[in-house]
Amino acid sequence: MRRLIRLAAAMAIVIAQAVIPGTASAQAPSVAAAPQNCVLNNGIKHVISIQFDNTHLFRDRANVASDLEQMPNLLNFMTDNGTLSDNEHTILISHTAGGILTSLTGLYPDRQGLTVSNSYGYFKPDGTTAFSSAFKYWTDRVDDVTAAGVNDPLPNMVTTGGLNTPAPWVPYTRAGCDYGAVSTANVVLENTKTTPAGDMTKVFGTGSPEWNEASATPALAQTDFVGIAIHCAAGGGICNSSTHARPDTLPDEPGGYSNFQGLFGAKYVNPAISHDTLPAPDGRPVVKDTAGAPITDPAGNPGFPGFDAMFAKVSLGYVAQMQEAGVPITFAYISDAHDNHTLFRASGPGESDYVAQLQVYDQAFGTFFARLAADGIDKSNTLFVFTADEGDHFAGGNSTDGTWSHTYCNISGGATCPANQLGEVTQNIKALVPPAHLPAAFDIHFDSAPTVYVAGNPSRTNADLRQFERDLASATSTDPYVNTSPTSVMLRMADPVGQQALHMTNADPQRTPSFTYFAKPDYFLTTGPNRCIERPATLNVDTCIDYHFAYSHGDVTEDIGRTWLGFVGPGVKNLGRTSETWSDHADIRPTMLALLGLKDSYEPDGAVLADFLQTSAISRDMRAHHESLVRLHNVYKEIAAPFGPFAADTLVASTHAISSGSSTDDSHYITFENSLASLTSQRDSLEAQMRTALTNAALGGLTASEQDLKSMIAQGQQLLGQASALAATS
Repeated sequence: MRRLIRLAAAMAIVIAQAVIPGTASAQAPSVAAAPQNCVLNNGIKHVISIQFDNTHLFRDRANVASDLEQMPNLLNFMTDNGTLSDNEHTILISHTAGGILTSLTGLYPDRQGLTVSNSYGYFKPDGTTAFSSAFKYWTDRVDDVTAAGVNDPLPNMVTTGGLNTPAPWVPYTRAGCDYGAVSTANVVLENTKTTPAGDMTKVFGTGSPEWNEASATPALAQTDFVGIAIHCAAGGGICNSSTHARPDTLPDEPGGYSNFQGLFGAKYVNPAISHDTLPAPDGRPVVKDTAGAPITDPAGNPGFPGFDAMFAKVSLGYVAQMQEAGVPITFAYISDAHDNHTLFRASGPGESDYVAQLQVYDQAFGTFFARLAADGIDKSNTLFVFTADEGDHFAGGNSTDGTWSHTYCNISGGATCPANQLGEVTQNIKALVPPAHLPAAFDIHFDSAPTVYVAGNPSRTNADLRQFERDLASATSTDPYVNTSPTSVMLRMADPVGQQALHMTNADPQRTPSFTYFAKPDYFLTTGPNRCIERPATLNVDTCIDYHFAYSHGDVTEDIGRTWLGFVGPGVKNLGRTSETWSDHADIRPTMLALLGLKDSYEPDGAVLADFLQTSAISRDMRAHHESLVRLHNVYKEIAAPFGPFAADTLVASTHAISSGSSTDDSHYITFENSLASLTSQRDSLEAQMRTALTNAALGGLTASEQDLKSMIAQGQQLLGQASALAATS
């Protein structure tokens, strides 16, 4: 879920899911409206990309079918008609915003800007820490209370050189294609803030009618302007039918981007794509979900219902309506099914409400595919892409019948949790360290893998900082799902040297934390006593089970990092389910663009997944050097990917180095950190060469010779050996 995990607990949000009585309706067209100037390769006329929040192909408990197994309409669509890989991976830190933004841009976090999400800390000029949401409109800047951005003036989406990250819709709109976004991270407005760093200020401007509405009635403004957008094609596209189009400005876009427009918010998108209205006397334009109900907020206003209410039937309803209206490119987000937003708690595998939600999701996909087919939108002319932002680690015990305990369990008080307890082990990080060794001031990004910001931003060799790291490395607490006695909390650690190897060094130097503490994934770390239930405050304790949240991510474990990816459409092989090709989210975009005949104005970190594509759909250069390019691709992912073996080995070495030493002798740490820094520098250089070779071969450019390809492969294998040796000897 879109949990702003800087907070120890969130307020309950009750989302009305009741069907609102009928609409004045015009039937959806039997054939979708044709886009005017959108020309793509391989006979593709439509693109539908869906990214789920924390939706699983693998089972969380062996006796319960996985999410996708309980959605056969989607699962069978992918396996019967295309390729479903179960060897897809996310990035670090593995959260919703970071995973989605790497999928959208093809860039690892150090180049797309969200090295920590779904919120992140940054050092202010005075050395103290402030926090910003990672969910902000594309060109918006870091949350900063100062009008001029004195604390941090850079964009939230920041890339090399402090510039705004290239936007994902640009190749499509330049090619004459309208690009629709349904709850798609940072491609739509994400908030109704009217501050200098607010989305309303950035897109509509101070004093505009929309800005004034957000100031006066922010709840209505969220419904009207957040979550839904269309970035219009060159020449105006669907924006030409509206008087409410706004300039779509991207001042840092490579190659320039001017005279483009967009429609921001359902208030302006709905009338452009739908003829349905709420019953008289209301009459406002509305889009219907796949079950035929109007999509509204809890108050009955037509428009965006909130990010956690973007269930399958809602997102798919918007996608279908956009496609039918002639918007050929649609990217959408679907909220997870395992969080009960009415009772404000997590649901365990096999629990009745979870199973029921997945059944509704499955029905939505069945209706969606049938509706599209009736519109003439199917696998013969449409590129379908499906994935999830990341996997999850289920924090819970065991249940044989899908019954789970949603109860308060006070670990600090010695409570014994029920065998079927679920919920994160919420832990006060300050209780893990001797009080005398705690920094005078520090803050963390609350998470299972918290980034830690020590006041003053001391150098990584600072004696007090090093002692703090050593204490955390040896810290113990009680995880009732593991043992009734205290065990180690830490899994891995990385300071700025190790973070560089993981693509976690931000282009904004103020965002680089003192270190990242990858705890064991049952844990959720905070900086104070925790309540874990709503009342009373006297129950604040250092360690307790929070049954509101049970699906942990952010961490480096396989169940979090490994997820799934499905392609269906022209040029895609029908491999069914496969594990043969290792890939990650950075590969999705270049693979899509290769199929579509489009190209970015920058080099992606991902590479085209040629193994999933028909020979006719890949470039001539890739066919000519197929064997060497496949080997290069494999080695490239091994040295570059945040969940690849180079990253894993360097993280082991980093952990051992940080854990070592004493107040009188820190030589082991210094020696191995220097070795790690040197090795990562070599990796970065080789990675850039490989990236250029793979991009040029797939998407056009100077092709490397066979000799150069083989030389890079050999160098990569040598680096992998060195990283493995460093991990073994550290």
